[in-house]
Amino acid sequence: MISASNLTKYYGDFRAVNNISFSINEGEITGLLGPNGAGKTTTLRMLTCYLKPTQGTILIDNVKTSENPLKVKELIGYLPESAPIYGDMIVYDYLLYAASLRGITDSEKKIAEIALLCGIREVMHKNISELSKGYKQRVGLAHAMLHDPKILILDEPTSGLDPNQIIEIRRLIKEIGKRKTVILSTHILSEVEATCDRVIIINNGNIAADDYTANLHSSSARQNRIIVKITGADYGALSRTLASIDGAGPVEELHGGALTGASVAVSAGKDIRPDIFNAVKENGWTLYEMALEQQSLESIFRQLTTGGENHES
Repeated sequence: MISASNLTKYYGDFRAVNNISFSINEGEITGLLGPNGAGKTTTLRMLTCYLKPTQGTILIDNVKTSENPLKVKELIGYLPESAPIYGDMIVYDYLLYAASLRGITDSEKKIAEIALLCGIREVMHKNISELSKGYKQRVGLAHAMLHDPKILILDEPTSGLDPNQIIEIRRLIKEIGKRKTVILSTHILSEVEATCDRVIIINNGNIAADDYTANLHSSSARQNRIIVKITGADYGALSRTLASIDGAGPVEELHGGALTGASVAVSAGKDIRPDIFNAVKENGWTLYEMALEQQSLESIFRQLTTGGENHES
């Protein structure tokens, strides 16, 4: 559906995007994740034909953006970070105007369908300037979807929204993702975990990771920790026992409470919990708690993006 090969973008002497390649399959909700200034927005603008790459090739549904940008724009709905909507227009009139620009013939039917999907039927008669930012985002999203694009590209869609509005926009994106390919650009980690099937992490114009969200958590290159709390032994005995188990890493003491507690590192993808259970049982201790503490996306993100200075986004 979407394929980018050796994509590079320079602004003068500054390289904002550095020779990146990726592909996105039909029906995926993909998060383009990175710090502010990592190159996310520049990448999206190249995908939408707003910017021309300095070098590289982009195929959208087997159409080259460099050869037929108008056809590509028919396939894509794009919502920038600040929706470019006219505040002095009534919502219905604005969508009718947008439909006329797209040459949509059954505009009234299409507007009614999109208004229902985006949850804006109750504000169709209102002036856009009177709407909350959440509703303005919904109107911008309705505009982006009017022509029924195959691909929806959203740049920081929840920026500046309150918690309730964020939840509603996330729910809406998940619903849209059932029928369309969605690319969601953000620097908010919870946004990706709550919404996306797959993550592309970009940093300083380079791809730092590209995988499904679940795979990032279970990558064997990183470590999880297992929390163990017992009675019947002091920390020294527990620590020595845990360290002796094949596959166990460094052990750290957990302080506080009446229980003896420890945290043991283990390579993600390897499960030593049965060995821990058997060791506790053999020593005659009482096991009160054993829990796998997976690395959060935040810790993975920090590992992949720390160091270096970011500039243009």
